[in-house]
Amino acid sequence: MQEQIDQYTAEINAFTPANADELETFRIKFLGTKGIIKDLFEEFKTVGPEEKRTFGKVLNQFKQLAEAKYNELKESLGSEIENTKSEIDLTLPGDGFAVGSRHPLSLIRTEIIDIFKRLGFVVAEGPEIEDDWHNFSALNFPEEHPARDMQDTFFIKKNHGTDDIALRTHTSSVQVRMMENGKPPFRAIMPGRVYRNEAISARAHCFFHQIEGLYIDENVSFSDLKQTLYHFVQELYGEGTQVRFRPSYFPFTEPSAEMDISCTICKGAGCNMCKYTGWVEILGCGMVDPNVLTNCGIDNQKYTGFAFGMGIERIANLKYVIRDLRLFSENDVRFLKQFQTEII
Repeated sequence: MQEQIDQYTAEINAFTPANADELETFRIKFLGTKGIIKDLFEEFKTVGPEEKRTFGKVLNQFKQLAEAKYNELKESLGSEIENTKSEIDLTLPGDGFAVGSRHPLSLIRTEIIDIFKRLGFVVAEGPEIEDDWHNFSALNFPEEHPARDMQDTFFIKKNHGTDDIALRTHTSSVQVRMMENGKPPFRAIMPGRVYRNEAISARAHCFFHQIEGLYIDENVSFSDLKQTLYHFVQELYGEGTQVRFRPSYFPFTEPSAEMDISCTICKGAGCNMCKYTGWVEILGCGMVDPNVLTNCGIDNQKYTGFAFGMGIERIANLKYVIRDLRLFSENDVRFLKQFQTEII
């Protein structure tokens, strides 16, 4: 043991670190929990009683030497680091850093909300996990409707009854909650994330974002719906954007329609986005079905109203000429950098 200590003592006295990393290696080697000094003390337990006093003193002196050497070198290196810092030229330009931006879906969502706020609409929100009543039954979905099938909806609890629990398939459930818990008139939009069991592609995803709208009052007509949506399109896409309504069917509105606008990418000439028709559907709409009003405790003889719903991704596709829906959720910095002009 004495020979080992003599060798290590010579090594410690000769040690001169070039940087803090070498000093840390020295500390671990001699003073660490699995270092040389720890091993020597373990070996000391096997020394005979008559030698313990002699080797104990030598071992303690060796430990004190290693600790003193480490502390001395640490203080010395610390002074050198401080001196180096004081020599830094503070007049040099600093390092640059990446500037963030808002996500394109957030930009479109904010713009849509601002347009409808100017028309007197308020923002309403609700849970993403919904029961059957708010997601389907109150909205006039029949029991055999395909949307209730497990191939179309992400069910959390499926008992083929009114106690089904699922990820909401639309933000229309927020409309139901609003009508149940309040009294007309209502004028609100409902932005939020929704989920549907669809194959992911350039045109579809298993989750996406919607903004739905609801206006209920006395003497509300389809003309009010058309004028509201026409104003929205002109504000969002600019004056001159053409609009057309096509008859459609939704369980919760009657009559129902889908609204198309002239393709903002090809300007009506025809492209893959508009399937070479010159028109792109951006939302569904219609007059609230009287059964829905009754389900929510509203007198359908006194009140009428309209509702509409649009996918924010589809609106963003047309606004920013983005042809692949998957880009919105991939967090590719190269894609997001295109929107850095919109600083947070």
